[in-house]
Amino acid sequence: MSMKRRTFCTATTLVAAGLASGGVLAQARAPQAGTDFTQLNKLAPVDAPAGKIEVLEFFWYNCSHCNAFEPLLAAWAQKLPSDVAFKRVPVAFQDSYLSQQRLFYALEAMGLVGQLHSRVFATIHVDRQNLVSEQAITAWIGKQGVDKALFASHFNSFTTLSKARRANQLMTAYQVEGVPALGVAGRFYTDGAMTKTMDRVLQVADFLVAEVRAGR
Repeated sequence: MSMKRRTFCTATTLVAAGLASGGVLAQARAPQAGTDFTQLNKLAPVDAPAGKIEVLEFFWYNCSHCNAFEPLLAAWAQKLPSDVAFKRVPVAFQDSYLSQQRLFYALEAMGLVGQLHSRVFATIHVDRQNLVSEQAITAWIGKQGVDKALFASHFNSFTTLSKARRANQLMTAYQVEGVPALGVAGRFYTDGAMTKTMDRVLQVADFLVAEVRAGR
């Protein structure tokens, strides 16, 4: 899947800075369709069980804004009500980043997302290590005390490859143009370029969840 899409990692100092003045004003008003979020013309696939409202985070490990967003998102996700099913979806805008998709799904299969997900971000953005190639990823995994052979079996498994393909399908269905971004219930999409601050993204997500819950 070779494609070039804009990413908020390269063009949004406004998002990174939080728009100190404009952000306060934006947060005071109710979210507006077409400004703070879009409603999809065609429903995206939903994998959550019946009765659950699915919220997806589209992210890319090399994205500096995804790295900055992660602590906010993690704290928010811990407080979600029981009827909300939250899931992270790694994207690959270019073929060279498919390995990072597989890294995430291998960690997920091994039950290591909670332990190592934020550490991947820190390794890339704080330690400045390149974790793009399979070789670099596997070497790093070994340094985390993870069995490299077991990791490799998950990294190259049919399940991991299937989940990566599903992630690409969801990215296309939600028309993701940059990350970090959120999709809600197969119906709504929002991102930092629309809301101007990542705090506002989470507020918009809460609003959209409430709309779905109310049947609107």
